[in-house]
Amino acid sequence: MKIARSVSLATATALVVANIIGTGVFTSLGFQIKDIPSGFSLLMLWIVGGVAALCGALAYGELAAALPRSGGEYHFLSAIYHPAVGFVAGWTSATVGFAAPVALAAIAFETYLRAVFPGMPALPISLAIVWIISLVHLKDVESGGRFQNILTLAKVVLIAGVIVAGFMVRHAQPVSFLPGKPDAGLVFGAPFAISLVYVMYSYSGWNASTYIAGEVRDPGRTIPLSLLLGTLGVTVLYVALNAVFIYSTPARELSGQLEVGLIAGKHIFGDLGGRIMGGLICIGLISSISSMTWIGPRVGMTMGEDLALLHFLSLKTRKGTPVVAVLFQGAVVSVLLGTASFQKINTFIQFSLTLCSFLTVLGVIVLRFTQPALARPYKTWGYPLTPLIFLGIAFFMMLQIVRFKPVESFAGLGTMLLGLLVYFASPKREERA
Repeated sequence: MKIARSVSLATATALVVANIIGTGVFTSLGFQIKDIPSGFSLLMLWIVGGVAALCGALAYGELAAALPRSGGEYHFLSAIYHPAVGFVAGWTSATVGFAAPVALAAIAFETYLRAVFPGMPALPISLAIVWIISLVHLKDVESGGRFQNILTLAKVVLIAGVIVAGFMVRHAQPVSFLPGKPDAGLVFGAPFAISLVYVMYSYSGWNASTYIAGEVRDPGRTIPLSLLLGTLGVTVLYVALNAVFIYSTPARELSGQLEVGLIAGKHIFGDLGGRIMGGLICIGLISSISSMTWIGPRVGMTMGEDLALLHFLSLKTRKGTPVVAVLFQGAVVSVLLGTASFQKINTFIQFSLTLCSFLTVLGVIVLRFTQPALARPYKTWGYPLTPLIFLGIAFFMMLQIVRFKPVESFAGLGTMLLGLLVYFASPKREERA
């Protein structure tokens, strides 16, 4: 069945924005400010993270324009290296790569909602939000796109409102965002490098629109532009929001705290600030869950088109919605929520997902040599410097993950090896559905 290309640039960009902005930007500053006591250095942390994400997005844009099929890393790595390599990436994404973050976002939604409305039941709220959003995306791509656009616009407007209100507080903190003598040592120090790993997690999702490339209008132009606009826009919001947190709230109150968004909210909006910020984060989390519910099943769908064993995941409605893949992801999320195992899974998949992104960006360089005649409607800006910047930071991240989370890292590699066994045990289809 041929899928109609109905996704516009606005919707693809909204998908990128929604997939990046989660709870990370509202929670990580407290651990950074403990070891980096400088407004300039803290903002540089988020600027460097944004530049790294942007470098990755520029590289992915070239691949999506040259190889415009849904599936993200599964499709890219299959075409660049070998179908087995792509399957391993797709296996990780289709099983837990999206399900675990959805579960994490759903439980965070429930936590913040109960902060606004105390006494509400926990698990039923998490399950309800997951399945309500799944039903929206089961209808058709157009309805899911409209839903995503509305939620993302609301998220951006509310964050912008917080930024404006934050810079208007009466009792601002004596902090400078201009560079000083200590900043050179701070920016090139170990705490900055370690914090960058967690900042990059907050930027994850910058590749979102590549997963639905087969449903996007004029993918050669739309995908690269959506990645650029979405990542650049989020970088501006992230830097401004962290500046507001630092400007409005005493550093001693933020230091070592997880819920920096709620703490800053009280200083920005007064006694009701915690509830206001909690409601804002809830809206943002709905948008994030929606984006991952949309793009995650497209990986399984594309894999089902190529492998007979997973053919059931490729089944679609008349309007092109991968109904079985959406239901499958919803079921996996429900199991994870019921067992609370998503937190451990979310930790060990980080190494695997970073490795897949590393291989994908490296693939831009590989393809330039192996397929120089390949039609490239868009070429990576700043090549080869921009891909090399991303590769350097991604490699550093993997080293740090292995260093501090060795058990989880090897568990992630074990999941990938299991996917490799499944690939070679599965009969291949001669032609795509």
